[in-house]
Amino acid sequence: MQDARTLLGRLRRPTLLVQAAQIGLNDYNRDRSLARLLPEMHCPHSARAIFDLLSDQEALMDESRRSGDATYSVTRHIEVLVALIVEARLLARTTA
Repeated sequence: MQDARTLLGRLRRPTLLVQAAQIGLNDYNRDRSLARLLPEMHCPHSARAIFDLLSDQEALMDESRRSGDATYSVTRHIEVLVALIVEARLLARTTA
């Protein structure tokens, strides 16, 4: 199994989508955001949150974005990307 950093390092998304996510970093509230994005988990470890966000949500959103699916939500995709960025930073701090 690959670690969270490897998975995130391979993630390639459009610049505009990433820039929008970076704007939202200051408003990230871990408890509120993860409760909404991962309701079945209560305060998961950053690595677990990253794996679940990538496998359960972000990959499906990106597939939906690429296919032009009418149900694709750019807002939700940005919200997931914000969570991934912050969780990756938290993980880096805890493992350093």
